[in-house]
Amino acid sequence: MSASSSDMGGKAPRALSAMRSGAAATGAARADSAVVPGKAHPRGTFPHFRRAGDFIFVSGTSARRADDSIAGATRDASGLERLDIRVQTRAVLGNLRDILESAGAALADVVEICTYLTSMEDFGAYNEVYSEFFGYDGPARTTVAVAALPHPQLLIEIKAVAWRPAPPRAAPRRRAAPRRRR
Repeated sequence: MSASSSDMGGKAPRALSAMRSGAAATGAARADSAVVPGKAHPRGTFPHFRRAGDFIFVSGTSARRADDSIAGATRDASGLERLDIRVQTRAVLGNLRDILESAGAALADVVEICTYLTSMEDFGAYNEVYSEFFGYDGPARTTVAVAALPHPQLLIEIKAVAWRPAPPRAAPRRRAAPRRRR
C-alpha cells in the first residue's frame, strides 16, 4: 500500500483528509475519507477509510507497517523466510482498530468483515486469533482464499464496514433581523 508522488506521474497524493463543510462548521473532526498518518501508505490512490453517512468503509488492510516491513514476516538463522498467520492477523486487526479510531469508531462498531487469505490452510490459526477480537455477537463475516495479495509476504488482508452515527450537524444560525427604529 505504498505509493510515492513519483509513482503517480508527479501528482501529489489526495489530501490526507477531506473535511465536510458542515463538519468544519460544527467543530466535528469528521472526514469523508482519509489516509491515516502513521499507517502504511496505500499502494494506490485510495484512502484507508471512507465515511458515507453513518457507515465507515475500511479499505483492504494488511500487516504492512508504515516503514513497509510486514509483521509476521521474518528470516531464520539460515535465511529461510518464515510467515506467521497469527502475527499477521493480530497486526491486521490492530491496523483496522487504529484506522477506525481515526474515523471516530471502534472495532465494536464493525458490522461486516471480508477476509482474504492466500491459503485456506491458514483458516484455523486465523480464526483462533480473530476470536480474540470478536465473538458470535461480532460482525457478519466472509472469508475467501485468493491466489495472491499485493506483496508476496502477505498471508491475509481484511476489509470492513463499521456503523457509527455521524455527529449531528448544528443547524445554521439565523441572524436576528435588525431592529427598526420607530
